[in-house]
Amino acid sequence: MVSSDAQAGPVVGRLVFDGQCGFCTRCVHWLERIDRHGRIDLRPYQAPGAPASVGASEDQCGEAVQWRGPDGVRRSGADAVNAVLDVVTGTRVPSTVYRASAGLQERAYRWIAEHRSHLPGVTPHCQQHPETCG
Repeated sequence: MVSSDAQAGPVVGRLVFDGQCGFCTRCVHWLERIDRHGRIDLRPYQAPGAPASVGASEDQCGEAVQWRGPDGVRRSGADAVNAVLDVVTGTRVPSTVYRASAGLQERAYRWIAEHRSHLPGVTPHCQQHPETCG
C-alpha cells in the first residue's frame, strides 16, 4: 500500500500500522484521503521488511504505529500520528499541540490502542490485500 503516484510529490515518510486491525485500516484510509500530495508511504507491519524499514521491531509495531519521516527519527504512538499530520497538512501545528499535551495524547492513544478491536473499523488491510501481508 503506497499513497504516492507519478503525479504526486515525493514520498517523505513511512507509517507502519497494524494491517490486521479494522480500526487502524480505517484510520489509514482517512490519511490516504487527506494526503493530497502522496507524501506518506503506508505499510502494514505484517508486510515483509516493514518494521525494519522504520527501525522498529514487530513487537513495537504491534503496540503502536511507527513513523520515520524526513528527519530520519522514528516516532511511535501519538507522537507518530502528529508527525504524520504535520506532513499531510504542511504545517507544524499538530506537533506543536502535541508538545503541549503529550502526556494526555499518549494516554488517549494507549487507551485507543488497547481497545481498537472494539472500535468501528473496516475490513482489515491484510484481509483485503493478503498478498501484501506475508
